[in-house]
Amino acid sequence: MPVKAEVKPAEHFIDAAINEDIEAGKVRDYIQTRFPPEPNGYLHIGHVKAMVLDFGTAEKYGGCCNLRFDDTNPEKEDQSFIDAIFEDIHWMGFDWKELHFASEYFEQTYEFAEKLICEGKAYVDEQSADEIRENRGTLTEPGKNSPWRDRPSEESLRLFREMRAGKHPEGSMVLRARIDMAAPNMNMRDPVLYRIRFVTHHQTGDKWCIYPMYDFSHPIGDALEGVTHSLCSLEYEDHRPLYDWVTHEIGFEYPPRQIEFARLNMTGTIMSKRYLRRMVEEHLVDGWDDPRMPTLRGLRRRGITPSAIRDFLSKAGTAKAYSVVDMALLESCIRDELNENAPRAMVVTEPIKVVITNYPEGKSETFMRPNHPFHEEAGSHEVSFSREIYIEAADFMEVPAPKYHRLKPDGEVRLMGAYIIRCDEVVKNEDGTIRELRCTADLDSYTGGPTADRKVKGTIHWVDAATAKPATIRIYESLLRDREGGDEHDDYFDRLNMDSKKTLTGCMAEAWLAEAKPEDKFQFVRQGYYVLDQYAKEGELTFNRIVSLKDTWAKVQAKG
Repeated sequence: MPVKAEVKPAEHFIDAAINEDIEAGKVRDYIQTRFPPEPNGYLHIGHVKAMVLDFGTAEKYGGCCNLRFDDTNPEKEDQSFIDAIFEDIHWMGFDWKELHFASEYFEQTYEFAEKLICEGKAYVDEQSADEIRENRGTLTEPGKNSPWRDRPSEESLRLFREMRAGKHPEGSMVLRARIDMAAPNMNMRDPVLYRIRFVTHHQTGDKWCIYPMYDFSHPIGDALEGVTHSLCSLEYEDHRPLYDWVTHEIGFEYPPRQIEFARLNMTGTIMSKRYLRRMVEEHLVDGWDDPRMPTLRGLRRRGITPSAIRDFLSKAGTAKAYSVVDMALLESCIRDELNENAPRAMVVTEPIKVVITNYPEGKSETFMRPNHPFHEEAGSHEVSFSREIYIEAADFMEVPAPKYHRLKPDGEVRLMGAYIIRCDEVVKNEDGTIRELRCTADLDSYTGGPTADRKVKGTIHWVDAATAKPATIRIYESLLRDREGGDEHDDYFDRLNMDSKKTLTGCMAEAWLAEAKPEDKFQFVRQGYYVLDQYAKEGELTFNRIVSLKDTWAKVQAKG
């Protein structure tokens, strides 16, 4: 149950404002917030910032948070988006006190509109949308009154009821607030409150053919639900006077307080829902859950965890001013988490066959390898070894560069967890490519063996050719060529990274990975962190790279 609101230590300006209201006695009982997504798309990490603030603030103050779908644009909304939002919120570890839809309040909202008409505070305008836009004025010039602004309230009430009854076509008239066409704030220049739309609504069917605008519906929903603090992104700061006007003129005794925060902007990705939809529709990505997408579904498929997202948002902070957060911070958060708990495995992405010529044919043996080097309780798994193995193509150089310490002709390396081997012969195909390497092993150099302590400068990973499982690996990079941030007015399509997805086939994975389940995460030693794709079928090893091993966040911080 929610508890009486008490002042808490302020972590940022939102807490400070809430504490101020508690001390001033403006909070009747407990703190209540709401998370109000529009069901016209999938949630992305920008929405999660609002989600964490809404649910997290209520939790901090012992209050509650409602989930309310702002479903006032039925032509763009769909039940599938609603279902996805339910799933995403629960995946992030949150739950709501009450579930509401703005459409629940359509009747009350309509009655409030009639009240404003009767009080002379709203009127039906028959100007076209273009005329309304043209007469709105500019930032330096006042707007012009509509020729219908002074029509009698009785006439506006009659026309408004006819609008509801479906007697007028779309675009023929709207309901507007009568405020001030010379107001410095453009949002206060007789804003539209209702428009006609003959569209079937996913919740109310064909009951309504007029729909309230967000700026009218939203404050009403907040007030009816008892929301104390309406947390909004910064673009709604200029809408706050209208928010306050609606709650004041309707006469709510305890109106909510709107507080704005800066949206989350990140480098290397697209945060505009309009552009993301275009990416999907033009098949530039593989759907809304493509691991390159900033949607929660994409991040989840990539292997990013809810705890890493929340850690990232905490470190990014809550600011009032516009800023851009580097994607490297999110990558650093998930890397830190996975370094602590992801099991280790060996996978060769570009295999070269190595034949150990002095190892008996038909023989095989197993070594025990810990699942995690720092956590004995994580257990261990068997690693098999036989005469033929695979190593990475990048771990052999026929003409080695200076200070090259991996395998080379007549050179030695240690096979991780196994033997030291020497390259004796390079066998090539007719086209000059390498078919296999013939090597000899120091068969006393295994862990615990007589020459186990013999030092060589290079250690490489490998897999047993006899038991290795074929795997496919997908490497994902940023959607944009540069890592600069931007807003939705940028033409992102001029900056798209057309090579942001690379698929590696023919990879070979050690056998125990065949037991992995979709969304299991691993560190592939010397490679990076990977997750088994959530759509992988049983026995199919398709991994998505989460992040590389190399942490770039320190370099970003060093640059300032």
